[in-house]
Amino acid sequence: MSVYAARLRITAEFHEHERERLEALLFGRLERRLEHWRPDQVELLLSVKDRGSPAQRTVLECWISGAPHQVATSYETDVDRALVEVRDDLVRLLNRYVTRREGARRR
Repeated sequence: MSVYAARLRITAEFHEHERERLEALLFGRLERRLEHWRPDQVELLLSVKDRGSPAQRTVLECWISGAPHQVATSYETDVDRALVEVRDDLVRLLNRYVTRREGARRR
């Protein structure tokens, strides 16, 4: 299990028996990006609204100490695809934040 997976809260719309699969889809690439911070600096929240409907929305939120709140959203109705989309979107958002921060330090 990823050390960052312990920092992940999952809302009740997901079932506890899904947790292992959710973590497997989310972490790996995301964990490599989060390694810039200590695990105790990171909080993650995964939620899904209107699960199973055409209006389904999956959201992965990330709070990192000293960084802006990041929110990745997917409207994909397939849960696995939605998880991949929010994971990749969050990685992109964190990459952008790190690039800006490092650019500001060089000035």
